[in-house]
Amino acid sequence: MTDAALLPPIAILGAGSMGGAILQGLVASGQAPRVVVTNRTAEKAAALADLAGVESVALADEPDANARAAASADIVLVGVKPAMVPDLLREIAPHLRPGTVVVSLAAGVTLATFAEILGADAVALRSMPNTPAVVGKAVTGLAASAAASADDVAVVRRLFETVGVVVELPEAQIDALSTISGSGPAYVFLFIEGLTRAAEAKGFAPDEARVLAEQTFIGAAALLDATREDPAELRRRVTSPKGTTERAVAVLQDAHLDELFGRATDAALARARELAAGA
Repeated sequence: MTDAALLPPIAILGAGSMGGAILQGLVASGQAPRVVVTNRTAEKAAALADLAGVESVALADEPDANARAAASADIVLVGVKPAMVPDLLREIAPHLRPGTVVVSLAAGVTLATFAEILGADAVALRSMPNTPAVVGKAVTGLAASAAASADDVAVVRRLFETVGVVVELPEAQIDALSTISGSGPAYVFLFIEGLTRAAEAKGFAPDEARVLAEQTFIGAAALLDATREDPAELRRRVTSPKGTTERAVAVLQDAHLDELFGRATDAALARARELAAGA
């Protein structure tokens, strides 16, 4: 790997669930030789301290760590909870170098908030990755502010491509994307939980039920990925006319899953808008 393939210095302020997933993916990619991450507690910081190329700092030990990390980076990922973002931006604003790219990982925090606090000419992007970033299988939505150049967007895209695929879109669509790919892993895990319980109810031991349910989902996803076929076509191939699968699928279709997913994602979108409004 040449130096041209490496990403510039990165800071992750708040390496919790999502920030930590991005960090793990970056480290695994080998493209981020210098990353500074901050967490509130020494325990959380210690859990990341042994990662290659990572300086992990606890705010409990170094209260100005966010400012120091931001000052040392060309890309700053803001990974704290949405309600904490404005205060964090005010904290780091005086320390950002000209041209630093600030990237939000927080749901519901708009680019207008970043412009209001950092200035209208601040280079900011909103991202909406999902937790499969930790295994390099994320989907990340990316929306750029007017101040972001094509080169700024390209380097941030490269960052998130180390942990999966990237979809560039207008900011108006970022909350809708969060209801699909952002929350989507939870929907999949919920389905696996339900299928596991169904297996247990049919007499399988818990460990057997888990293997049956999990490997079925993993195998089906791998088949979809390998063939690039339409999911409906793959479903039809499994569903023999007048067979057992057809009978089961009919029950699921009678439950109107498409409508159920619509209601679930609408609820998630409503909450994203509440977060944007400070609720």
